[in-house]
Amino acid sequence: MLSLSCKAGIKAVIFLGSKFESGDKTGIKEISKHINENEHTVGKILQKLVKNNIIKSVKGPNGGFYITPKQKNQPIINIVEAIDGKDVFKQCGLGLTKCSESRPCPFHNDFKPVRELFKNMCIEKKVSDLYQNVNNGLSYLVG
Repeated sequence: MLSLSCKAGIKAVIFLGSKFESGDKTGIKEISKHINENEHTVGKILQKLVKNNIIKSVKGPNGGFYITPKQKNQPIINIVEAIDGKDVFKQCGLGLTKCSESRPCPFHNDFKPVRELFKNMCIEKKVSDLYQNVNNGLSYLVG
């Protein structure tokens, strides 16, 4: 359902959230290392997130990426929509382009409620809900 880039973006924002209390700004290398993703890919994703006001960045020797108090309270759906677009929650479970109510794929009726549950979770969960578990050692960003 979510692209690999979107999953990496969510992990990056959660990682930046885990640095919120300390006020640290973090570079691409450190973010890439902590979420186990390619530096080049993470750089492109972070640019898109900055452009969509999901995160902030500052250039220079003391620069890096960070989130603001408002951004730490944003829903995860903001990240999903910034990277994968709004239609991600309408896509077919098998990836068919012509799947619909009148012409359903074999997964259609079972996948539709799962997709809706996932969308609702992305609306309800805030960045702060997820990074607090990382900071408390209850969740992990690298498997």
